[in-house]
Amino acid sequence: MQGHTMSVLGLTGTEEDVYRHFLRHPRTPARDIREVFSFGEESATRALSRLRDLRLLHGDDESTWASEPEVAVPRLIEEQLEAMHRTMRRLVDPWPIVRALQCDRQDPVPGLSGTADGAGVALRRLEDAREVRAHIDQLAFSARDEVLAAEPYDTLSPRDIAHGRPVDARCLRRGVRVRNLVRASALKDPATLGYLRALHADGAQIRVADELSDLMLVYDRRTALLPIDLHDTGRGALRIEESTLVGGVISLFERLWAAATDLAELTAPDAGQVIRLSETQLRVLTCMCTVSKDEVGARRAGMSLRTYRRHIADLLRVLDAGSRAQAALTARERGWV
Repeated sequence: MQGHTMSVLGLTGTEEDVYRHFLRHPRTPARDIREVFSFGEESATRALSRLRDLRLLHGDDESTWASEPEVAVPRLIEEQLEAMHRTMRRLVDPWPIVRALQCDRQDPVPGLSGTADGAGVALRRLEDAREVRAHIDQLAFSARDEVLAAEPYDTLSPRDIAHGRPVDARCLRRGVRVRNLVRASALKDPATLGYLRALHADGAQIRVADELSDLMLVYDRRTALLPIDLHDTGRGALRIEESTLVGGVISLFERLWAAATDLAELTAPDAGQVIRLSETQLRVLTCMCTVSKDEVGARRAGMSLRTYRRHIADLLRVLDAGSRAQAALTARERGWV
């Protein structure tokens, strides 16, 4: 009898012996194994039943044969990985266990749970970028339904893309709905645009917002991550699980989402340019070409001076212009103003 090598795939020694027997003796009666092997009637019946459930054996009691190894082994590997994944998801999200145990504690320790009702830590401060990234990985790994992300970056570094790509792909393969909001300026960078296109091709919904300054991540509508400092995300983040606060973050995201434009519309082959100017950008461009002072232009465009100047900087990049005068000339040549 050969050594057992399929235990890592979830088969017992008895089940592996029976499977190997029908590889060597296809289309023989199932009762033959009771004569070939020394295990009893109950063990034989149990092994045959499970192998059939796993679709490793086919036929009936009079003629039984085994699935080919090149079909059977990948199937067993996939089932083992799925089982491991389900277990790991339960382990990386311990709060259901913590909450259940808290219900049995007669004298709760003040301040331990972070909330008055002991429902778990409602607000946690994550002090540095590595800790934030670890929580992002854990939340993405355990997400079951939906991930919302508003990310106001202009470019993504190769390191960011290398880290984010497999995390996003795993979520999408599990059927998690991913909605991602990005700034229009992010589409100017070829590597970032390529990443977004690949993410969209994998099934993520991506929209481009004219104005996006708030970084926010929401997982399964239960947990939100917000930066402690909007101007320096390296200072850490707040992990929020209080339902009212999370609901407020979701409401803001939905308003931004409703006003944004689908990535596919902006990058369609017939769009003429890789990026079409939005109504807001056209309004800023018109003001830039017709008024001399930014303060006046910002008032006409209906936005703050800071936002107005940020849009102008984006327009200079879109038009590949070194100055406002050159940008105005290029815009007129293209018929944008």
